[in-house]
Amino acid sequence: MKLRQAIERCIRLKQSLGFRFATDSQILKAFSQAMGPVQVGRVKPGRVRLYLDGNGPVTRNWERKWVALRGFYEFALGRGLVRRSPLPVWAPKVARAFTPYVYSLEELRRLLEAIPSEGAGKGLTAPTFRTLLLLLYGAGLRISEALQLKKADVDWVEGLLWVHRSKFFKSRLVPIGPKLAQVLRDYVGNRSEVRDPNRPFFRTDQGAPLLCRTVERAFRKLCVKAEVKRTDGARYQPRLHDLRHAMATHCLVNGYRQGRDTHALLVQLSAYLGHVDLAGTQKYLTMTPELREQASARFARYALGGTHE
Repeated sequence: MKLRQAIERCIRLKQSLGFRFATDSQILKAFSQAMGPVQVGRVKPGRVRLYLDGNGPVTRNWERKWVALRGFYEFALGRGLVRRSPLPVWAPKVARAFTPYVYSLEELRRLLEAIPSEGAGKGLTAPTFRTLLLLLYGAGLRISEALQLKKADVDWVEGLLWVHRSKFFKSRLVPIGPKLAQVLRDYVGNRSEVRDPNRPFFRTDQGAPLLCRTVERAFRKLCVKAEVKRTDGARYQPRLHDLRHAMATHCLVNGYRQGRDTHALLVQLSAYLGHVDLAGTQKYLTMTPELREQASARFARYALGGTHE
């Protein structure tokens, strides 16, 4: 059997079992293309290693590809399509862990002020871009969740968003504050509406659904214009998804300032962000100087005979 056919069978099986398998599917298809029209049992370890290594330093993407291929070869071994796996036994350690970028409030202000009045191209108008960024930070949504919102999913009167079948196939209600609710109300009031509750809430100026890549490209240009960039030597510049990291970190800082039970706050924050467990939320929290200061102050009060509250 050809490698391409075996990969197609694996993808169909995973999707029939209810897995989205979107990222792994892309990885496996790229692997098939890189290997060419070869029999599934004749893929050489050296060629696999070349595919995994790619160009440049080893990153988390190496491990991501390795995990996807490991799953495929477990599938192939279990069905007798191959005698052995050509994969390396272990994934190499990534030299440097990825650190999310936490925007300061001043940087967030600069980003909003730098939005071009004429829009950001590809039908992304200034009001849509501004409202979308405020929602991503204010509600901590993933960009995919925000772009999947329908008009019926946004209730600014009750201050609720309904996020349907997001990551891990979870749906959740997301409460929002009165200021953000007013931003959403104003956004709808300033555009011509089609009375269809199933229309996307965020659309282009032609009424088409916004694409994720359109927003991400516009955001990268916006960061350059607003002079928001990393200065710590990290590989990745500030990303759109880092607005969600910033929201989580700022919530924890505010919780320390208000003397709240931070463990209970983490549980609430985990549910709010739609994570399956606390470990997922902890990955979002970056130890900024401000967070370190608040945590140290609370520990000092505890060490001097106070409580941890």
